[in-house]
Amino acid sequence: MTAHPTAPRSRRERPAKPALTREGIIATTVDLMRAEGLERVTMRRLAKELDTGPASLYVYVRNMAELHAAVLDELLGAVDLRPATADGEWRDRLVRILTSYTAVLFEYPGLAQSALVARPFGKHYLKLVEALLTLLDEGGLEPDRAAWLVDLLLQFATATAAEHANRAPGDTAQSEADWQALATVVRDVSPRTHPRIAALGPRLLSGSPQNRLAWGFDVLIAGARHAPLPEVLAPSPVDAQDTGD
Repeated sequence: MTAHPTAPRSRRERPAKPALTREGIIATTVDLMRAEGLERVTMRRLAKELDTGPASLYVYVRNMAELHAAVLDELLGAVDLRPATADGEWRDRLVRILTSYTAVLFEYPGLAQSALVARPFGKHYLKLVEALLTLLDEGGLEPDRAAWLVDLLLQFATATAAEHANRAPGDTAQSEADWQALATVVRDVSPRTHPRIAALGPRLLSGSPQNRLAWGFDVLIAGARHAPLPEVLAPSPVDAQDTGD
């Protein structure tokens, strides 16, 4: 018996590709980032995963910076905001939220580096800012000071995580070697040429990362109470556009 060749399959019988959506693109980006790292996520790689062309993605996201901001906002859903409504001293609860935010970014340092120039603006970011402003209000900070302080606190946390962006996952040995090299330079510096560094010595590198992070938040919070603000706050670029300036 002669075998009949397989009949070509009609395109009408093939399952339709799921429709592209902004939410689906972001979810796929998160999956790829977790599996392959942020540096491997390009529009071309993402389009291949979604079985479409790169040009189709730009209908939903303008560029990689906007995509990174959207992905960051999605990940901010993991920040622990419960301290905002918990019992306890307001400053401690504020630092707990900021520490949780930093910990989320530490898992994706490349994204933290991107966040320094591409700010998130989605629902999770708004919830985070609202929680921080709630605690600052509870602490009695004037509204103008609180408005500027939130930006500084998030910048400090983001920069702390971004500092580790160029370290490969699991590169603990190299990080330890770099730290030891720095410690050696500080310890052996000449008192004649660098008297201040020599006087402080190990204290320049003392403390755990967690303690230094928390102290940095405390410095910003305490400083915001006393640092003078401009008498007349200039309008933001958005405000200027709204007023026609």
